[in-house]
Amino acid sequence: MSNREELPAAVDTKALLALSEGHHERIARSTGTREVGGHLVKTYSLHAPGRTVTEEDLAAVLRIADAHLGLGRTRGSLGLSVLIVHAGADGDYVLVHSWIEGHMSDLAVFIGPAGRPDQLRPGRTGLAPCVWEAAILAHERDAFSRHVLDGSGPITSRLAAWGADTLTGTVR
Repeated sequence: MSNREELPAAVDTKALLALSEGHHERIARSTGTREVGGHLVKTYSLHAPGRTVTEEDLAAVLRIADAHLGLGRTRGSLGLSVLIVHAGADGDYVLVHSWIEGHMSDLAVFIGPAGRPDQLRPGRTGLAPCVWEAAILAHERDAFSRHVLDGSGPITSRLAAWGADTLTGTVR
């Protein structure tokens, strides 16, 4: 498409340019792999400028993940999950991503006001990861394929490699 071609009316160029002007790096940190809700869960925190995820926040979110993942088998879960705790600029977000049967995945998104993990609730139907959360999930998709699906050796070795393969640093 050349610069002179007309764009479809649905393309909101002003909103896209405003998003690009406000886009910045966020910090992603691995916070370990642990058992939660009968799953092996790799956990991450993601931080907007000026925000952090505290140990208390993580403990509260792990309780939410425990309740959600406890029903994982009914959704075809294979027992592996990724948890993202996102201290966003406009509130808090928690993503619980699980690998399920048939090379598929299950995603639950919880949202709430900033710094109030007791008020996290399921997000609306259709809510999907933001650009920063998607960067972590893209890494995790590749790590799952590389170590678990395409790996060799006993499954315990594959899972150890998967657990050690984390994304830490800035994401765009």
